[in-house]
Amino acid sequence: MTPGEASRHLATLACVTPVRTVKARAKVVTARLAAEYPGTAQELCALRHENAFQLLVATILSAQTTDVRVNIVTPEVFAAYPDAESLARADPEKLEELIRSTGFFRSKAKSLLGMARALVERFDGEVPAAMEDLVTLPGVGRKTANVVLSVAFGKPGLAVDTHVGRLSRRLGFTTSSDPEVVERDVDMLVPPEEWGTLSLRLILHGRAVCVARTPRCGTCVLADVCPSARLPA
Repeated sequence: MTPGEASRHLATLACVTPVRTVKARAKVVTARLAAEYPGTAQELCALRHENAFQLLVATILSAQTTDVRVNIVTPEVFAAYPDAESLARADPEKLEELIRSTGFFRSKAKSLLGMARALVERFDGEVPAAMEDLVTLPGVGRKTANVVLSVAFGKPGLAVDTHVGRLSRRLGFTTSSDPEVVERDVDMLVPPEEWGTLSLRLILHGRAVCVARTPRCGTCVLADVCPSARLPA
């Protein structure tokens, strides 16, 4: 946003009437973020993948690292282990070496091997499309499961990472720092078909504008409806 656009943006905000309920605020936020970051969940997802198995692997690897780093590592991982059967038979040391740069590589390798073996043993090598099945896989919690559900299968699923949690609290959607509580609170405010894309848009907005230390409220499209916004006088 240019300085001139920012000035016009602030002038517009001064004329906007604040929303009266949290649900009304959530509706405005959902609509504005959709305009700011258009696309489907598949298009908005930063992790490169071609199928549900690859997305599951990439999401497990994404813990405590960046999507950019994961995207650097996964082409070689996918070439070596294109499916659950091949990953289930992987040599742990070779796998660890491939994913070393993502951090916590030993625990991630253990999760990947356990996940692949569980897919082979219990799901015929296919990634299940139900939350209750996904969370039984090693290394898969609700966040990872919701990413797979919303992006790979087009099902409702709101993944709560640090960005989603932070923005949800700033926007007054929740007061909790517990990801499961945040997920429940936000789910109650928006339609299920919006859960996946809203999660991804909150992540994008959290990286670009509503950053952790110094949120850029002066150029934020949500500032006039955000109870945490700090605008210049």
